[in-house]
This record gives sequence, structure tokens and C-alpha cells, in this order.
Amino acid sequence: MRTDIIEIRWHGRGGQGAITAAKIVANGAFKSGYKGVVMTPTFGTERRGAAIFTSLKISKNKIYDLSPITKPDMVIVLDHTLLEEVDVTAGLKENGLIILNGPKPVNEYSFKGKKVAVSDIASHATSAGLPPSIVNSGIIGAFAKASGLVDIDLLTQAIETEFASKRPQQNAKAARIAYDNTAMGGL
Repeated sequence: MRTDIIEIRWHGRGGQGAITAAKIVANGAFKSGYKGVVMTPTFGTERRGAAIFTSLKISKNKIYDLSPITKPDMVIVLDHTLLEEVDVTAGLKENGLIILNGPKPVNEYSFKGKKVAVSDIASHATSAGLPPSIVNSGIIGAFAKASGLVDIDLLTQAIETEFASKRPQQNAKAARIAYDNTAMGGL
């Protein structure tokens, strides 16, 4: 079993941009020196608003394992209401990290034996000049703060590139606001 691969599972709803967020982080990770980056989007007949997930593996070494993630190191949740519908922590390793878009303070979320990072991404989107439903760029900022894996400057550049024709500065600002307003807790 390889221990040099960081496995990240993203949970969201169809239309929230979980796949786009994972792609942006993948691009940022590659530019920051991770030689192994494998993003495995999950597509199907899901309708807008339905629970979806996607996977991202990153490593300083090349990755040849393209299998689905069953034991993630971290889980990123773009919509806190999914906690009532999906076991987002399924398979999450002991001491794993949950990064959550949620309106409550971090100490109000209980995930036994797990680290938790919470940021109110919807309100940060509004502060940045985006609709509150645009949460994928903000969750990237929370990821940068909580994981420490990829520098926020690289990620905001990747966000601006991805959203070049869709309010790039506001999307990058949402990520920075979330980065500055992510609270850590848990375990």
C-alpha cells in the first residue's frame, strides 16, 4: 500500500461545480510540483441538485493507480445539507480531514476522530460579489487553508484561468475570503 498518495473525495450537488473545483486544485497541485495528479470525475445521469462526488489523487511521485478512492485522506463537502443525505465520511481514514461549507461554527460539527475545517462559503461568495450558490471557488480557499498542500496564490491563479470569462476576480476573491475565514477543529 502506497502512503505517498493523498486521496481527496469531493461531495457536492449536481451544478455546484465540485468537478470543476477538483480540476482547479489538480492544476494548482501539478504547477506546485506534484508530479502525480489524477482526477477521476464521476458522471452519470444525475440531475441538477442531486448528490454527486468526484475523486482527486495527488503525489510527489507519478501515480499509476487509477482505481476509485475508497479510503480518502480528506473529504471536501460543498453543501452541508449533504450531511443529512450521504455518509460523506465513509472510508475516511482515522485522523482524516473534513473540509465543509457550513454556516455553523466548527465546534458545532462533530466527526469523531476526524479533523474538521469549516467556512461559510455561501456568505463569502456574496462578499466577493458572486451569488451565494457559487461555492466551488470558495471551497478551494478553504482547502488551501485546511490542507496546506497547495499555496493559495497558485490556486487563485488557477481559478482566474478557469473562470477567465466568468468573473475571474470575484471567484479568486471568494477563495481568498474563505482562506482567511476557515476555522479548524475536531478530533
